[in-house]
Amino acid sequence: MLSHDRVWAAIDALAERYSLSASGLARRAGLDSTAFNKSKRLSSDGRPRWPSTESLAKIIEATGASLEEFTVLVEGRTSPAAPQSRMAVPLLGFAQAGAGGFFDDAGYPSGQGWDLVELPARAAETSYALKVQGDSMLPLYRNGDVLIVEPGAPTRKGDRVVVKTAAGEVMAKVLERQTAKSIVLVSLNPAHPDRDIPMRDVEWVARIVWASQ
Repeated sequence: MLSHDRVWAAIDALAERYSLSASGLARRAGLDSTAFNKSKRLSSDGRPRWPSTESLAKIIEATGASLEEFTVLVEGRTSPAAPQSRMAVPLLGFAQAGAGGFFDDAGYPSGQGWDLVELPARAAETSYALKVQGDSMLPLYRNGDVLIVEPGAPTRKGDRVVVKTAAGEVMAKVLERQTAKSIVLVSLNPAHPDRDIPMRDVEWVARIVWASQ
């Protein structure tokens, strides 16, 4: 039976599973950092306050969890699909990623100079990690955050992606539109402009599937 306590317990469990606090999970999903505070779970008159379906959808997307995984947490069962161990993936800083020699033509890791990082996230064998440097991706991603990127994964409007241009620029944006001729990207940080880049100037596009705090 779906209950108020179980839904909030599942949110806490999802945050813990992906090494986040409740407030960290809210920030990662682009919500107010207090959205999941315990004080917000009851109204002023003591009535239960439920999280919105939009909030639930955002935290599932932000962690890369599946709806099934969250449902299992709500039901209080152990999920066989839940991450059971930490997984090591190649790691590179955003600044270094713009240099040559670290990726093949399809955007997969290659060459030398990669470090390894262990993260409690499900990742494909071809996934890799990029470490955020600077403030160009605020407020969603902060300096030092690690993004898990999956090259070759299908992308659609609204996905968070990493794009590398032929000029060596590497950026994290929200995909607004992609055609055979151009890609339109929305900036995470409103202080930075949105981009409309001809596809001839794009080396690769890879979807962000998870982010650490």
